[in-house]
Amino acid sequence: MRAVRAIAFVSATFVLAGCGITPGCRALSTGALGAGTGAAIAAIAGGPIGLGAAIGGATGAIGGAATSPRSAFLGHSPICL
Repeated sequence: MRAVRAIAFVSATFVLAGCGITPGCRALSTGALGAGTGAAIAAIAGGPIGLGAAIGGATGAIGGAATSPRSAFLGHSPICL
């Protein structure tokens, strides 16, 4: 079950990394999304919520910064306009 959650999280991070135009904005928006998702998964799994948020935020930020806006553009980020 944990492997399924981890795969779903990583997949969602790369799919949703399309929010924003600049790498910094993309890293910020997907980092926030990853932190929320990581905290939610940790809460459901009964693990440390802060650690889940930190890992999710770092994974989201790295995925957002590494993804090109040309490969996946889902519109402007609501975080950085």
